[in-house]
Amino acid sequence: MKTIQEVIDNYSKYATLLDDRFGVRFAEFLSAEQIPLIGFSLKEGAAHEPIPFTRENVLAQLEKDVRFGMEKARDLRGISSELMFYVVRSWNKVLEEGLEDFSIYGSYGMPLFRETAKKYGWEI
Repeated sequence: MKTIQEVIDNYSKYATLLDDRFGVRFAEFLSAEQIPLIGFSLKEGAAHEPIPFTRENVLAQLEKDVRFGMEKARDLRGISSELMFYVVRSWNKVLEEGLEDFSIYGSYGMPLFRETAKKYGWEI
């Protein structure tokens, strides 16, 4: 699995289109000092306690994102499902467990959502 610093140092390889949904999620794992390094900022006076950057916590977020992406794909929500495709692909790059080079988009991103769920034993 990549370290937080590896992702920060190469962030342009992980950032996602339009609203950078991956960055929003990844920032939850960063310290307040690290967040600006990926182009985000905390609201003035906002409290922030980072989530520990562990495989288990990354997988928990990935599972939520796979489920959300699949929901959007089933509803034929093209833009939303495509954005989630890139989020899931970025998490797979972080994990480095065999799906980091998956680039088949087809069918609203369903191939990636299905392969990721299958790899980790999630029913979607």
